[in-house]
Amino acid sequence: MLAALPKGRTERVIFFGTPEIAVGPLRALVAAGFVIDLVVTGIDKRRGRGSQTSPSPVKQAAIELQLPVTHDVTDAIALVTKNGANGASVADSCIGVVVAYGHIISTEALQVLPMINIHYSLLPRWRGAAPVERALLAGDEQAGVCIMQVVEQLDAGDILSSASTQISQTDTTSSLRARLGEIATPLLIDVLSNGVSITKPQSGDVVVAAKITQADLEIDWSKPAVVVDRQVRVGGAFTFFNDKRFKIHSLKVSAEIFIAESGNMVVVNDRVLVACGQGVIELVEVQPEGKPRISAQDWKKGARLDAHSRLGS
Repeated sequence: MLAALPKGRTERVIFFGTPEIAVGPLRALVAAGFVIDLVVTGIDKRRGRGSQTSPSPVKQAAIELQLPVTHDVTDAIALVTKNGANGASVADSCIGVVVAYGHIISTEALQVLPMINIHYSLLPRWRGAAPVERALLAGDEQAGVCIMQVVEQLDAGDILSSASTQISQTDTTSSLRARLGEIATPLLIDVLSNGVSITKPQSGDVVVAAKITQADLEIDWSKPAVVVDRQVRVGGAFTFFNDKRFKIHSLKVSAEIFIAESGNMVVVNDRVLVACGQGVIELVEVQPEGKPRISAQDWKKGARLDAHSRLGS
């Protein structure tokens, strides 16, 4: 049986989180006066070149805030169990707050510690690892956040609070995540401050937000320009130029019309245009393999584009 969610204000929190998106909520909880008994985060990893490991963004923030931190969920279980042995009611004394922790939380932990989660989608659409990216790739008009109870089944818990936002045609993964973070924080503070009086089971079709793969990010120029645009706005989109990997960091969907095979490039008024299966895009910022990011205008000066130049494998 899951530990019961608190009906009133919770003063103490055990925080579970790892990436940068979880740092904001952690800082907000501290600023709002909640006592963080423990921070549980992912192990130190190599983040870039070299053999040196570095802590997760959440661990870095926890150290800065002088909060106790661990990589082991059993430390949280031990802490809650110790509090219970000293006569404190678990539900009244502490709650687990999970934000992009990145690991499955054990049944044992859920049985002793009531847990809530910030999930960055309008559940049950986009349960899983990459809800923001999947919403962008799918061309969703809306995104949102849900504060939900953590249960054994992935992202299937009851909804405690939620809010939505429109996805603009210029939103990137970064900009949308930032906006969703701003929306989520007051919802989280409200739930912890006032307790849980109403829960709402998820309803509607379940859609899984699978982890983004290289296949999701390789551009297929036979697709419409709007689809290519979404891939680029997710981040990490790539194609090939002269058989070498070629990243596209930003582009514009162009109103230009020209008849050409998908992937073919032309230069019009100093702009590099690429034909798609439907429509045309203008390259804005690119990155040839092994080289730094560069504007498309500067890139074309040394690329020696001609009537046969094309992108794609």
